[in-house]
Formats: sequence, structure tokens, C-alpha cells
Amino acid sequence: MAQNVSDARSQLVDDFNKVAGDTESLLRAIAAVPGEKASALRAAVEENLAAARQRVRHLQGAAYERTTAAAQATDEYVHENPWPLIGAAAAVGFILGLIARRD
Repeated sequence: MAQNVSDARSQLVDDFNKVAGDTESLLRAIAAVPGEKASALRAAVEENLAAARQRVRHLQGAAYERTTAAAQATDEYVHENPWPLIGAAAAVGFILGLIARRD
């Protein structure tokens, strides 16, 4: 599941970067267009693009912080409670052993 989330996040960032690149290309293409409306449009698009990039950076940072916190909490739990986890792993191994022995 964590891999799926990571893959989805990576795909989202890649897609955003493609959209941002296309937007920058569009801005360069319309840079030569004269007029007040064109200038206003360019300014608005640049502002929106900058805001979107800032939000993506914020989301990436927040995701990293949550992932790090979850990993630390898991590590602490495992170190504080090793025997229940060892027992659960032994039970799963025993069950898998019984299943494998049947075949």
C-alpha cells in the first residue's frame, strides 16, 4: 500500500511538472504578443503557476514529515514491544508451515 501511495505521489509530481513545463512554454510563446490583456494574462498565469509550485512543495514536505513520523513511531513500537511481534511472526510462520506441509 505504501508503494502505491508513493507511486501515485510520484506520478502526480511528474504530471504537475509536465503541466508546469507546458505552461512555461505557453508563456514564452505569448511573450511577444502585444497588448494590455496579454500582459495581464501572462501575469495571472505566472502568479498561478508560482502558487501551484509552492503548494506542491508544501505537500511534498508535509508528506515527507508524515512518512518520517510514521517510520519513527513504528520503530519505537517495535523496540518497546518486541515479544508480541515475535509471537505474531512465529504464529504466521507456523500457519504457513502447516499449509506448506499439507501440499
